[in-house]
Amino acid sequence: MAQYAESTIDTRIQVYFADPYSPWQRGSNENTNGLLREYLPKGSDLSTVTAEKLTAIADQLNTRPRKRHGYLTPSEVLANLIKQAGVATPP
Repeated sequence: MAQYAESTIDTRIQVYFADPYSPWQRGSNENTNGLLREYLPKGSDLSTVTAEKLTAIADQLNTRPRKRHGYLTPSEVLANLIKQAGVATPP
């Protein structure tokens, strides 16, 4: 998180750093790691994974409904946030 202090001031979003060796403080991160392991088992040689494969995995995860989001997908949640913020998006 290079320059997190400046980002915090610019965005008014508080940054949280978990304590080392405390996975329970990073629940979403640990859950996402588990989901990624479904596609890329531990010990996989990542140098053989293509950018297209990584994009396909990201697309599948971002279009998977999540209970924490009221069964909306992460893509839907992001689109709603962008719409509410009035941020211009490319066509």
